[in-house]
Amino acid sequence: MNDPNALRPLEAYPSRTSADIRYSDLDRQGHVNNAVFATFSEAGRVAFMYDPDKPLAVEGKSFVIARLLIDFRAELFWPGSVEIGTGVLRIGRSSFTLAQGIFNEGRLVATAEAAIVMVDKETRRSTPLPLQTVDILHSLRLTDSPQE
Repeated sequence: MNDPNALRPLEAYPSRTSADIRYSDLDRQGHVNNAVFATFSEAGRVAFMYDPDKPLAVEGKSFVIARLLIDFRAELFWPGSVEIGTGVLRIGRSSFTLAQGIFNEGRLVATAEAAIVMVDKETRRSTPLPLQTVDILHSLRLTDSPQE
């Protein structure tokens, strides 16, 4: 992955949320287990996709994650919390790609990229993004992402 998140600060992400680090998140080495970073990424995606002020889903449609890439940049320890920034990298016909930065005390500890597909709830097949969803996604683009 050519990581566009490497130098992006938390303030560059149009959507931000936070999560607590739990003692149970630690592994044998005493740092946060790698699988927990996927959970932090999920917390950011859910806050982004289901923001009541900018609803992306429409009746009869939902989202599935098709791809998740995580780059681990620094160890993370308990106690503490993380801030998760999320923004749109690309918008396709029935999918979009999100970039995320996971921060602890201002320090970038991981970056993630997630491909999200809109599906029809009945057929479970991909379906084109509605115009209102595309408009909202455009408003949440990262300013340094390529236009498509």
